[in-house]
Amino acid sequence: MVRMSSFSRLSWHTNAFSIHKTIFYAAKLDDQRRHPCSSRKTSNTPLSRHVAQSRIKLRVSNNNDNVDKGFNLLELASGIVPQGMIVQTTKEGWKFAWQRMMTELAPQDKDTGEYRRPSYNFNGAIGTSPFPPLNENDRGRYHLYVGNPCPWCHRAVLAAGLLDLLAPTAKSSNGQPPLVGVTRLLDDPVKASRGGWVFAVDRPDPIYQCGDLRELYDKLVPGGFRGRCTAPLLVDRKLRQIVSNESSDIVRMLSKQALLLDGGGNDGKRRIDLYPAHLAEQIDETNDWVYQLLNNGVYRCGFSTTQSAYDKASGDVQTGLARCDKILAESTYLCGDSFTEADLRLLPTILRFDGAYAPLFKAGGSHLRIQTDYPNIYRWMQTCWAMHPAVRESIDIPDACSSYYKQLFPLNPGGIIPSPVTAESLGLES
Repeated sequence: MVRMSSFSRLSWHTNAFSIHKTIFYAAKLDDQRRHPCSSRKTSNTPLSRHVAQSRIKLRVSNNNDNVDKGFNLLELASGIVPQGMIVQTTKEGWKFAWQRMMTELAPQDKDTGEYRRPSYNFNGAIGTSPFPPLNENDRGRYHLYVGNPCPWCHRAVLAAGLLDLLAPTAKSSNGQPPLVGVTRLLDDPVKASRGGWVFAVDRPDPIYQCGDLRELYDKLVPGGFRGRCTAPLLVDRKLRQIVSNESSDIVRMLSKQALLLDGGGNDGKRRIDLYPAHLAEQIDETNDWVYQLLNNGVYRCGFSTTQSAYDKASGDVQTGLARCDKILAESTYLCGDSFTEADLRLLPTILRFDGAYAPLFKAGGSHLRIQTDYPNIYRWMQTCWAMHPAVRESIDIPDACSSYYKQLFPLNPGGIIPSPVTAESLGLES
């Protein structure tokens, strides 16, 4: 991150001190204007004389007490402190505070201001020791914790749904629990002790009855957990151990386990193959550039703290969208005529793009929209949405998009939430 020099910091603090005094007098004037009977005699300084003169002007020019003009700082103080100094100092102070908040929210490269996605701590896999394969006689052993707003959670729960590993309710239609259980978390950093994920009253933690995800991590890790408490989280309920918290690994292992169930004829189902052997190399290559340019590219836009970092990330998003649109002009899906892991990993990003990533993160420029600017991606999104009920059940689009505006305070300090984007407004449903 670009840092102020010692001289710049001294100058900023000196200017800020002068303006702080001005704000104090401006606030005092505003109070006297609102409550003239409570006014007291002020000192005979140049600033106080200027405030008194401004007070007389205000009586003449502002007869509407219902108009809130804040401190009215520029009007009251510009005769003492140059307007340019007030504006510049306020901008620098605001920017400094914003950068500090952004680095708390999203780790930054100290030199470039680029967002650096953290690494993950758990890399186990179902079917490798000590975690046994999925088994019809051991339903519900594995449990997913996911949050609706998060695209990384979305890809995990979408994979489980498409692979018929989940049930729409707590019990499947034949009275048995699902092969893989799922608990949907709430995104509420005010209630969370660390991070943002908490358990809803009607969706409690099935293992330890924890209040939030941080507490669950602490329970599952001997000696307590130190690090970022991220979702998705895949847990072995019998061993009470974390299997993985990396979404791409979770998707791949669930896909492999589902095919093993099919091969053994355990439950009589034929599941979608998200990672067919003859397309493996193409899927891996596609996953790499889709992640860099789009999945992570939108976050690199939103969490950039320098112009150069944003420009690079925004250019990557534009490149990624153009590349996808070109491929999908000639192909139903990214890797041919079948929906694969590559499509699954792109879909959560595209479903959030028009509602959050373009307008809030300015990804590729705040003017871009999938619905109007990328006709082939848009057609692909409609096709994916209609292909299986699990796609529609995997996300609440208005909740997912509005969460970005509610919870990412440094990006939306005023807390104004736009009118929601819905499946209907996106043309996915009538």
